[in-house]
Amino acid sequence: MAEPKAKSPGQSAVETRYLVMPHQANPHGTAFGGVIMAWIDMVAGMAAQRHCGKEVVTAGIDSLAFKEPISIGDHVLLRASVNYVSRSSMEVGVRVTREDAYTGRQVVATTAHLTFVALDKNKKPTPAPPILPQTDKEKRRYANARLRVQARKELLGKISRRQSTDPE
Repeated sequence: MAEPKAKSPGQSAVETRYLVMPHQANPHGTAFGGVIMAWIDMVAGMAAQRHCGKEVVTAGIDSLAFKEPISIGDHVLLRASVNYVSRSSMEVGVRVTREDAYTGRQVVATTAHLTFVALDKNKKPTPAPPILPQTDKEKRRYANARLRVQARKELLGKISRRQSTDPE
């Protein structure tokens, strides 16, 4: 089987917009975190699919930071791009920007990093194309993602070792 062709983050990046409606908000008039999380998962999944050209599944939400509230009537801009690829897994970064519909003022409201796994026709993990960062920004995201992946593996290893020594 041929090795998947490498792609730059820009080749699979996804950008979309939503309008926060009253049914997507709490009694305080701000968007439910779960609504924002669903939008993040959707746009990140699309970027991962575009990168590998295969079905993908969410393996984890590695970080999610709500920085600013998003209100009813705000426009919400989501930008997702693949930051890092291992064998079959990909880290996708998502930036959620709140935009005032009348002034155009934009503020980063939420950031997230998710891990997706590429699947073959039998729903088994399969190699994803390598990532080739081109711009300084893409190279910085790649380096930061590699550090996050290494830190996560180390943490999971420590937890696993600790759990194996815990008495029942």
